[in-house]
Amino acid sequence: MMDTFDVAALRSQFPALAQTHDGRPVVFLDNPGGTQVPQSVVDAMSDYLVHSNANHGGAFATSERSDAILHEAHAAMADMYNAASPDEIVFGPNMTTLTLSVSRALARDLGPGDEVVVTRMDHDGNISPWLLAAEDRGATVRWADFDVEDYTLDMEGLHGLINERTKIVAVGYASNALGTVNDVRTIVEWAHEVGALAYVDAVQYAPHGPIDVQALGCDLLVSSPYKFYGPHMGALYGRYDLLDRLRAYKVRPAPDDPPGKFETGTQNHEGIAGTLAAVEYLASIGERFGTSYERYFPALSGRRLHLKTGISVLRAYDHALSAAILDELETLEGVHIHGVTDRNRLRERVPTVSFTWEGRHPREIAMALGDQGIYVWDGNYYALAVTERLGLEDSGGMVRVGAVHYNTVEEIQRLGEALRAMA
Repeated sequence: MMDTFDVAALRSQFPALAQTHDGRPVVFLDNPGGTQVPQSVVDAMSDYLVHSNANHGGAFATSERSDAILHEAHAAMADMYNAASPDEIVFGPNMTTLTLSVSRALARDLGPGDEVVVTRMDHDGNISPWLLAAEDRGATVRWADFDVEDYTLDMEGLHGLINERTKIVAVGYASNALGTVNDVRTIVEWAHEVGALAYVDAVQYAPHGPIDVQALGCDLLVSSPYKFYGPHMGALYGRYDLLDRLRAYKVRPAPDDPPGKFETGTQNHEGIAGTLAAVEYLASIGERFGTSYERYFPALSGRRLHLKTGISVLRAYDHALSAAILDELETLEGVHIHGVTDRNRLRERVPTVSFTWEGRHPREIAMALGDQGIYVWDGNYYALAVTERLGLEDSGGMVRVGAVHYNTVEEIQRLGEALRAMA
């Protein structure tokens, strides 16, 4: 369906993409750390601050308008996740803060003899909160490994760690360092077979593929709107019965029901308004470009259908971006790509590609590219367990190139030209 995908039309909605460096357009390949935003997100946040800026629950017009926007934003994220209810959506500052908060509540049910499973492929935001919770409660942490040659989770080893003592299994939907997409649905099933909860970090996956918490069956899932064209926010899904049962750490006047009991203090209302606009932007892609997909999702309608179709269109374009990045990097002698490179397995990755280059420090490479207006990340990107497992932490980690739908193959070719010039 790629003949319906107009990259130029979508790029025109992102004002940041007009930036130049030494007379040439800036190339944003730092997207795994945060994407640029469309004008509609900027406008929504500005409009909120001008016309609806008030605290929650007031008996006056701006507060009522603010509450209506917040309610609609919860509904929009419920649509994006295909959650059963807007009350299953909790907003917070970011994924890490939300995970720390929820892990604190879940830790009340942990004790000596209980076990928590984490993976060495995850962002530390989905590792350290569980390490701290286990330490506080005397529980045991079990580590699932990944194949350092294939860059996929050791599923057999992971399955073997899950047993009747397991209480929580924490896993990432896609690796923010390796780009690998994990078989989350199977892992959730394994957790539920022993009565454990499944917690999914979908931050890296959310810009690249549709999320359906009901199909996954997960108990909790979290992503960050600033990774899918919104402001710096976090958005958590939790099964209502679980959120309702958990005792939140909150002040006494705060609501006792979800989601309010987890949304501590005054929220970032303008950020939530921007998140609503980001979800609407993704839905607009489905409405404009994704109609050919609609027959595949007969159970969905309205915004949920548009989101599913729109993100499915983006997922198809991802494969072209991944292949283009791999094509450029593989021309360079001494470059080692840490991730899936088989072109027949592009469905198993997102276009987030990390590499090392013999004899060159990752920071040196990132700085040289930055000097040419090509923005990439270097280091461990908080995927500390990954760089430690690969033995790269003490040598500066890796260089990370991350494309999203507003990137073009021509931009990736420019990256390749710059790298070859360095060689």
